[in-house]
Amino acid sequence: MRFLDANVFIYAYYKPKYKLSEKQRKIKEHAKEIVRRINEGEDVMTTIFHISEVSNILKRALSIEDLYSLLVGLLSLDNIKIIDVTKEDYLGAVELMKELKVDPNDCLAVEVMKREGLTEIYTFDKGFDNVDGIRRIPREIDP
Repeated sequence: MRFLDANVFIYAYYKPKYKLSEKQRKIKEHAKEIVRRINEGEDVMTTIFHISEVSNILKRALSIEDLYSLLVGLLSLDNIKIIDVTKEDYLGAVELMKELKVDPNDCLAVEVMKREGLTEIYTFDKGFDNVDGIRRIPREIDP
């Protein structure tokens, strides 16, 4: 099982108002492929906080109906394990920021992954490349 970062859905569903670069287009294609695999039943884990992050960003890019459909779909898939987080979890993530030098939401993913025994994460955030014991997938996207 892999952890699923919010940016996978953001890249897959966000509709930019400008032409994407070749690298951005490839990232979007990879994100859609990951979403396809999840829709076909691949097991992944995320947190309710990361689902909220998806909603917060995509509310600007999708109609309320499309956002509703996306969120209901995410919340109802049996192969997406959604972990609750506590104030203590987030405090631990904030403390981890000093060590990892990445934002608290990414640190929260690291905290949950370590607790749940996960070593791979679907994300396009290169900040995870410097976290011991965690492998980012996809690792690189060539333009």
